[in-house]
Amino acid sequence: MSENEQKTSVARARRFSVAPMMDWTDRRCRLFHRALTGQALLYTEMVTTGAVRFGPRERLLGFSPEEQPVAVQLGGSEAAELAEAARICEDFGYVEINLNVGCPSDRVQDGRFGACLMAEPGRVADGVAAMKAAVRVPVTVKCRIGIDDQDPEQALDELADAVLAAGCDALIVHARKAWLKGLSPRENRDVPPLDYDRVFRLKARRPRAHISINGGIGSLAEAEALLRPREGVALDGVMLGRAAYQNPELLLGVDAAIFGVAAPHGDARSAVESLFPAIAAHLAAGGRLSNVTRHMLGLFPGQPGARAYRRLLSVEGPKAGAGLDVLRAALDLVRERGSLGAPAEAAA
Repeated sequence: MSENEQKTSVARARRFSVAPMMDWTDRRCRLFHRALTGQALLYTEMVTTGAVRFGPRERLLGFSPEEQPVAVQLGGSEAAELAEAARICEDFGYVEINLNVGCPSDRVQDGRFGACLMAEPGRVADGVAAMKAAVRVPVTVKCRIGIDDQDPEQALDELADAVLAAGCDALIVHARKAWLKGLSPRENRDVPPLDYDRVFRLKARRPRAHISINGGIGSLAEAEALLRPREGVALDGVMLGRAAYQNPELLLGVDAAIFGVAAPHGDARSAVESLFPAIAAHLAAGGRLSNVTRHMLGLFPGQPGARAYRRLLSVEGPKAGAGLDVLRAALDLVRERGSLGAPAEAAA
């Protein structure tokens, strides 16, 4: 595949993506999500430039080809360090390098990256330009609409203008402010009000830029609605975070609804069963079953047997020596009490 063909393919995958989420979107989570959607763009957890440059790279960055397309999210603010980290990530095979300009945690602020960079659009642009010069894959930015007392109209426009001029291939906008003073990272995911209209105004102002929207999208239907034009303005992509993780079954509908192709598997059970060889290899290498199954606890929402399924995996999965027999037994609990795949009306 040529460089232009690869960029076109990644841009298409960006039509629907699963957000980078710390402690959640590790390689075992991504492989599970890939069994549910063959088309969506998946993201790593955020990894800092220092960790990429000096840490255990295979543990931090390694992934299987079956997960593709996969983008890596970097945390950092120094242009030279971002460029070096981007080169390393490209060599690992990631199809996109994303820069975090949205995380509000204290640790991130202390490192002078994440959402606090909304106040330094020039620095962000320098980082984007350095990465663009260092790699051939797309370089993107995930940001907020502003921080603290910033005016979202001015703050988002200034950041967008700066990074797009530096060559940014796409901007993924979490459509709410981050309050660095007064709110915890968890509160920052819910308390500041959503402003989807602000993202549409950015797209109207920069119609040729690839603009994706993120934040508070709770279902596939909501994602589809945000992709419909508003007053002639259409966004280029949607990114789901907690909804996709906590109710992963919604990903089974993504390929048909968003991309117009069939899903890899017809139901959740088939998707899980397709992972048995990979899970067996993980266990043989010394991993625990719960490393994988903790990402599957949100399956079968509303179906009879779902609560027993979750309980069995939560109690037995972390135990030393737990194997595929535990997962099979958990799946059978759902099978015995209700059909798999489409949610049933009975409560779990």
